[in-house]
Amino acid sequence: MLELAVLGLLHETPMHGYELRKRLLALLGAIRAAFSYGSLYPTLKRMRQRGLIVEETPVEGTIEKPLLTGRRARKVYRLTPEGKEHFSQLMAEAGPESADEALFGVHFAFFSRTDPATRLRILEARRRRVEERRERIREALSRTAERLDAYGLELQRHGLETAEREVRWLNELIATEEGRGPRQRTDFGDPIAEPGRIDSAPAQGTPDPAASAGDPNKQGKGGMRDG
Repeated sequence: MLELAVLGLLHETPMHGYELRKRLLALLGAIRAAFSYGSLYPTLKRMRQRGLIVEETPVEGTIEKPLLTGRRARKVYRLTPEGKEHFSQLMAEAGPESADEALFGVHFAFFSRTDPATRLRILEARRRRVEERRERIREALSRTAERLDAYGLELQRHGLETAEREVRWLNELIATEEGRGPRQRTDFGDPIAEPGRIDSAPAQGTPDPAASAGDPNKQGKGGMRDG
């Protein structure tokens, strides 16, 4: 999981280790407990030995300027072509394990660099996993509700509501992915008109054709008076 997250972040821009740690914290958030930050630099070392990343000293004025303390500039990690290829391969070959809590979050964070078929496969796998958990909670509630106190019962209900909410969210995402083909969208989120389609409503500020043609039913009250 950590290697995939590092590859995805370095795919955006080269970073030094401290910045990479901050971005990992922002990316992984609630699932950061799944790994130790003490494992970051050993992971970077292994990735460098495998040729997935390179370690460079930044050129003056590019990434950061050294502080006036006599310290050397921080080393910057950059993704190699082999690293980019490995990242794409990991995303494309995502299997059932991608439905796990931690791995799903990392894969989802980089969905913009994932092909539609892989996105759909990961979303459906995650939905199946959450649906299974939801059914287990329901069965446990039906068996133990009478033996639980008020707080234990509320905890079980909270877990059930959380699972149901995530299933609804996943259903919406899956429906969006399945409907992307015929209705593409612009960068601003507006639908792109289908080829050959003309909107029936006149654009704002466009004169009504009936009024410009002299339709008496469309004439205003300010017309000419007799005599």
